[in-house]
Amino acid sequence: MGPSRHLGLIETSAETVEWPVPFADGYAVLEGLRGKQVAVLASGDPFWFGAGRAISGHFPGEWRAFPGVSIFGLVASRLGWALEDVACVGLHAAPFARLRRHLVEDALIIATLRDGPSVSKLARYLRDTGFAGTRMFVCHAIGGPLEYVEGMSVFEALKGGFKHPVAVGLSIAAKDISYTLPRASGIADAFFDTDGVMTKRPLRAMTLSALAPRRGEHLWDIGGGSGSIAIEWLLADDLCRATIVEPRADRCALIRANAEALGVEHRLEVLEASAPEVLPALDRPDAVFIGGGLDADTRLAIWAAVAEGTRVVANAVTLETEALLVDWQAKFGGDLMKVEISSSSPMGSKRGWKAAYPVVQWSVVR
Repeated sequence: MGPSRHLGLIETSAETVEWPVPFADGYAVLEGLRGKQVAVLASGDPFWFGAGRAISGHFPGEWRAFPGVSIFGLVASRLGWALEDVACVGLHAAPFARLRRHLVEDALIIATLRDGPSVSKLARYLRDTGFAGTRMFVCHAIGGPLEYVEGMSVFEALKGGFKHPVAVGLSIAAKDISYTLPRASGIADAFFDTDGVMTKRPLRAMTLSALAPRRGEHLWDIGGGSGSIAIEWLLADDLCRATIVEPRADRCALIRANAEALGVEHRLEVLEASAPEVLPALDRPDAVFIGGGLDADTRLAIWAAVAEGTRVVANAVTLETEALLVDWQAKFGGDLMKVEISSSSPMGSKRGWKAAYPVVQWSVVR
């Protein structure tokens, strides 16, 4: 059982079954073959952006894997790229925005692709995001008897006409450094669309530092606004997850759009709801950020729903919410910090300092 292109490469007297499209429809077909000896054909290493995780999850204890050389290894060997220096990304069933955090000047990327038209679509994405100078290496039928590799510019790739590419190698060239995502917390505000409600870059950097994301951890973001805190949490590591609770539908849509643009939407859950109503049913977090909806009911709901050891960070701007944080710090401990930030601003023919509203931040371990 396998895709038609794999079945076409073998000679066998056994019954052959083509894996259907969409991929998920194949599980029922495979289920119907239970009790028979079945070999499922997959490219390279099925547990590296392949079918291994999905099939093994549906049939626990009923499978054995015999991996071959991965697609990434084959492409790297054709291009002469050291694989440890390459970002490997699966784009055969994912949006091109998954590349976004890897798009840095001189970066090397190998990405799997769905089909021929995906090459020109990827070229369009690179052009539109400021990486039109990138060199593309389109790998056709890699690992098979008909393989060949074409090197080309983004603009040449826009012409299309590709039939059976398996993967593409990318040598990234950025229009300028402002198009690349930094790895430190506090990326530029311009990376987010906002209706005006957003934790701005300097305070966002300090807030992420207090939240301290670690590999595979889960964040609750209460009152998401533009989603900047949760999205930067997700950018910290590919296994981090986040749940945003935001009562306004328009802001939920804005958050989802920002997450999609930066390629992290698959690890983000956005709930249009009031926090006290939904928190008890959510997966427990490792950290909680309260940026909006800061009140006694929300604090009580969080305290009841999270485990001891959970990190909690809250930011307050108004006198009323500041008073809550002062009271909570006295009762529950933690650190209380007041942040006052000023930016240069024109004053007639000269310049002066324009102060933003001061922010009080409380960080504590439950």
